[in-house]
Amino acid sequence: MSNGNSPEDERPIEDVSHDTPAGVPEVARPSVGRALQQARIAAGLTVDDITTATRVRIAIVHAIEADDFAPCGGDVYARGHIRTLAKAVGLDPAELLAQFDAEHGGRPEPTPAAPLFEAERIRPERRGPNWTAAMVAAIVAVIGFVGFTFVKGGDGGNEASVAEGAQPSSGESASSSAKPDKPADPKPEPSDSAIAAAPADKVTVKVSATEGRSWISAQDHNGRLLFDGLLEQGDSKTFQDNEKVKLVLGDAGVIQLYVNGKKIEDDFRPGAVERLTYTKGDPQVG
Repeated sequence: MSNGNSPEDERPIEDVSHDTPAGVPEVARPSVGRALQQARIAAGLTVDDITTATRVRIAIVHAIEADDFAPCGGDVYARGHIRTLAKAVGLDPAELLAQFDAEHGGRPEPTPAAPLFEAERIRPERRGPNWTAAMVAAIVAVIGFVGFTFVKGGDGGNEASVAEGAQPSSGESASSSAKPDKPADPKPEPSDSAIAAAPADKVTVKVSATEGRSWISAQDHNGRLLFDGLLEQGDSKTFQDNEKVKLVLGDAGVIQLYVNGKKIEDDFRPGAVERLTYTKGDPQVG
């Protein structure tokens, strides 16, 4: 597509004024389109430069420089484009508009503001995907999934801990084995007599959230998940295995542990994550 820079297109147009004596040529006055084109070339600008600066489409710029104002959609819009292009190339818009009005039957009647604004409105640039909104949605989905996992893990952990702790000893009667185990003591610090009854051939770990809520995870010696979820303040969980119990405490500073009937006196820091392993006999931190 030509940018209108051909030397032949830049030749001045001679005209004979009707106000001068016959046969005496007046100084050539370029047309509106030619004046805009010559000023653009003198400024070292291309049609693409003008389009970028004014947002007037390339096809309309070429048409105006060729004095074809039909693509503008009317004299009102043509005058608006002439004013915009004149400012971009450093010409006085008033002189070009006066010349345009003289050549096109005078200044047109005012056009209502709403249609004029709609016609001259700049077309918005095409935007790419909104990655920020997509990331926020993804984060919300992950948080929701984690919360759902904690809730499901808490329900499953209750079943696992009850099943592990419901193993009857050989001395228990059939009637006592048929009765469901009583739920764990909700008090944060159980009595010593209750924990002292833990079987010697197993490892028994009781986790109590005494100072606040904490996420915990518990596994048996085979890596089977016994519990994975949140303990609210005042809640307790008891885990039992033949060999060892592995714990992960999300906020160890709010947790009190009882292992094989003994209170663990480790000074856990608030907010610290602790990974612990307890076995039969005296408690030993893994």
